Amino acid sequence: MRPWIPLAAMVLALSPLLVVHPVRVSGHSMEPALADGDLRWALRTWASHAPRRGEVWVVEGPQGSSVKRVLGLPGETISWRGPGLWINGQRLEEPWVLHPERSGAGQQDCGAGYLLLGDNRPESQDGRSWGSLPTGRLRGRILG
Repeated sequence: MRPWIPLAAMVLALSPLLVVHPVRVSGHSMEPALADGDLRWALRTWASHAPRRGEVWVVEGPQGSSVKRVLGLPGETISWRGPGLWINGQRLEEPWVLHPERSGAGQQDCGAGYLLLGDNRPESQDGRSWGSLPTGRLRGRILG
């Protein structure tokens, strides 16, 4: 047997991991869409389209890697008052949010970045405190 064949076979077997990678959900911030401990596949950022509103992405936030939903796009202003979220003054319908935040208010200009929030707002550390994140902090789009 040629010595390079096992190495080539291993490289070929692992090559899909260059495009997708497994992600373990940690915490309750994305419930009910994603539960603590769920295993999902993420398409690496370089292989995906630009983030779109409503998509779930793996991001590198201030406390490390987490999974959040893209809500604010570059150039937009996001504001929240209690359970409502507004984008450039227009109310955003969020069918994925079953546990909205009942108190608090704020506003965030996305600038050149993206604002990402958890679906379970009372349990989520997200863009309301971090601010918007540049594209370089988005690690991959959750598939499925």
